[in-house]
Amino acid sequence: MKAVIRARAIELGFDACRFTAATPPAGAAHLEAWLAAGHHGEMAWMARTAARRADPRQVLPDARSVICLAASYHLSPAAGDAPPAQPPVEDWRPFRPVGEGGGLPAAASARGRGVVARYARFADYHEVLAAPLRALTEFVNHLGGPGTRSLGYVDTGPVLERELAQRAGLGFIGKHTNLIHRGLGNWFFLAEILTTLELDPDPPEPNRCGTCTRCLTACPTGALPAPFVLDARRCISYLTIELKGPIPVELRPALGTRIFGCDDCLEVCPWNRFARAGRLMRAHARPDLTAPELMVLLDLDEAGFRARFAGTPLARAKRRGLLRNVCVALGNAGDPRALPALERAAAAPEPLIAEHARWAIHRLTRAPAEQTPA
Repeated sequence: MKAVIRARAIELGFDACRFTAATPPAGAAHLEAWLAAGHHGEMAWMARTAARRADPRQVLPDARSVICLAASYHLSPAAGDAPPAQPPVEDWRPFRPVGEGGGLPAAASARGRGVVARYARFADYHEVLAAPLRALTEFVNHLGGPGTRSLGYVDTGPVLERELAQRAGLGFIGKHTNLIHRGLGNWFFLAEILTTLELDPDPPEPNRCGTCTRCLTACPTGALPAPFVLDARRCISYLTIELKGPIPVELRPALGTRIFGCDDCLEVCPWNRFARAGRLMRAHARPDLTAPELMVLLDLDEAGFRARFAGTPLARAKRRGLLRNVCVALGNAGDPRALPALERAAAAPEPLIAEHARWAIHRLTRAPAEQTPA
């Protein structure tokens, strides 16, 4: 039965499919400590759903199994080629630099361009993956027969999906707290199906980080104070997406020209050299989101914002949040040609945008002696 489900998952476009029991993951205890430390910041919904996250059976009563799925969003130029050979299982210490290089896209290194996290340069993955996940969920119910109940999620349900995926052998949680797949690197989405169907669990994936700490040192804001610990309050992805109020002034220079998310800790992972391109997301790529012009974004009104970003992850930030981020990016970009646009933003009726615009103006016009690297 597992082989049939896995084959159907691959047929629907998923890149990997593994199975685990619907029992509480070991990471539940870590979640409790993480929340107690306040590392979730303003994401109060994580605390509200903590008990359900700790036990999949509180989400779907009588659940016996979890089907864990991965869908790559890697856009390799050699997408049709066979993936490079992986190292032997025991050969995980002598890492080499990432073959394709890390850092920001070349186009985004120029002044006036913003940086968007890789996963967000597509149509909204929640919507893209919904149809194949629904089809697979219905397939599982049909396969299990009368009385089988299943529930699918794409990064929306109260489940500890990374911990379940690691236990299913889909990958291992790296020191940056993200899941790493030996054939997909860091570049994939997770989905899962909780089901009352009894399926034999697959063996878990052991951690393969070795002594590597590149992700810890790559973080611009020190959001990874220790291996496997993320302080979301300092994470650029949190600051540019989840945080609804002002970005802490002391962290603004470290954002550089990032306006939605951050890939720095993912980019430097050596396992990316084995990443192969996915299939589901390729047709939904949005090249216009790779390095958008900041001053163009700053002049968007509400209707313009909706027209440009509807159906993409960037819509989640809402106009006030994205323009807040754009102001910070323009202040860090160091181009005085942005001053007229920033002055218009500083007079905007939205206080959040106006305050960040004033900060950017000060950063662009202060004396050379005050300048510090972005």
